[in-house]
Amino acid sequence: MEVCYQLPVLPLDRPVPKHVLSRRGAISFSSSSSLFGAPDPRQLSQRRGAISYDSSDQTALYIRMLACSESTSASSLIPGPGFISAGPVSGRRLRRLLSFQRYLHSSRLLWGTTHLNPLHILDEDYIGQAKCMLERVGSWNFDIFLFDRLTNGNSLVTMTFHLLNQYGLLELFQLDMVKLWRFLVMVQEDYHSLNPYHNAVHAADVTQAMYCYLREPKLAKSLTSCDILLGLLAAATHDLDHPGVNQPFLIKTNHYLAKLYRNSSVLENHHWRSAVGLLRETGLFSHLPAEEGLKMEHQLGSLILATDISRQNEYLGKFRTHLNQDDLCLSNASHRHFILQMALKCADICNPCRPWELSKQWSEKVTQEFFHQGDIEKKHKLEVSPLCDSQRNSMGNIQIGFMTYVVEPLFAEWGRFSDTRLSQTMLGHLGLNKASWGGLVQQERPSSPDELEPSRPASVTMPTPAITESEPESASAVEPTAVTTATATGATNSKEIPQGRKES
Repeated sequence: MEVCYQLPVLPLDRPVPKHVLSRRGAISFSSSSSLFGAPDPRQLSQRRGAISYDSSDQTALYIRMLACSESTSASSLIPGPGFISAGPVSGRRLRRLLSFQRYLHSSRLLWGTTHLNPLHILDEDYIGQAKCMLERVGSWNFDIFLFDRLTNGNSLVTMTFHLLNQYGLLELFQLDMVKLWRFLVMVQEDYHSLNPYHNAVHAADVTQAMYCYLREPKLAKSLTSCDILLGLLAAATHDLDHPGVNQPFLIKTNHYLAKLYRNSSVLENHHWRSAVGLLRETGLFSHLPAEEGLKMEHQLGSLILATDISRQNEYLGKFRTHLNQDDLCLSNASHRHFILQMALKCADICNPCRPWELSKQWSEKVTQEFFHQGDIEKKHKLEVSPLCDSQRNSMGNIQIGFMTYVVEPLFAEWGRFSDTRLSQTMLGHLGLNKASWGGLVQQERPSSPDELEPSRPASVTMPTPAITESEPESASAVEPTAVTTATATGATNSKEIPQGRKES
């Protein structure tokens, strides 16, 4: 027996397919018991070829079968390189370590680096299937849910690294691979896996959509390598540490984040600051001149802040004005940055433009978050946010309203800017999906007159200063006079009153 690598097991909230459980050649032990001591040899023979779960911290030690099961001595359980065995290790630190070591190994298979003695690991064929999917990563029909399963729940890390590597950005910006892996693993972990919608899979989906937009002819021939790097990183981190509830909820519960950012782009500011915190913690840009590193952090924030749905009309109005005046010049850095902002906005809410099989799954997930927030608000006797009352809203009406008032106007203008096959495909899917939801609504028996009409997102006035295309909002931004739009991409949470990571 020999330790092959360490990695986290599949999340407990997702059933493990039978074909995975029947795989041969792997044994796992919970980190709380066997990872730091000698396992009972009887466990090896009893657990051959199976996967066990550790409900406390969801980590496991995977072991490769080198020979027959006779070789089951405790001395064979030797931790892999870089394993920390001395002193107490927190569950969070341990999961990061195990995820990181697993990726150091799997990267050899994904990126074609040969190994003198190939290791026959548990999910080698799964990595092979994921690699085949990555060859079609530019397809608008890309199934991110399948990809997440094939990568053992690591779709965001795998997707982002592949795209950065495909563009040659690691070499161009001299990014340290170890620091990059650590950064991506930490980003993935800081998404809340219990959020039905705002989780790492959503971030991976947005990153894949962003890649599709970056390949559009107008952008592909105009964007710089720095633009591409920032666009991909912004997509991967745009909802980092999302608590699963929307901004109005944070404001009316006096959440510390709402106070910190003075009720202005609360979540988006938090996502940006969280991303910057991880960049600095891992030192990913530490080799760059300080001024250049700060500039990249600043531009990253400007992109993430553009995803604030409450400023949708502001960005859309400026985009429409540029198109009407035909004055967009992508050789101009500020214009390129604005187009990146619009591309990220499109990627963030592109689910209704996906094929029905994918779009419907996202609709179910975001509605689940909406209604969960509504249940929390009812429990604590708070005013229920728009679209969050399961007794007054249906999934179909929510989606039709979201498509009509939010998605269609944005993608119609994007189609004017980039009149390509992809744009036509997205608008085609949007129309078909809207018709499908309309048919489902017709089949439902409305329980109240409110359900006869699509649920329109609650549009509320916001202060409309000019958009600073390269300057993100500061934490001291002026407090708006009213709460903002709640849409099908705002969300709810699996936690009662979420308290995100506090920032100093």
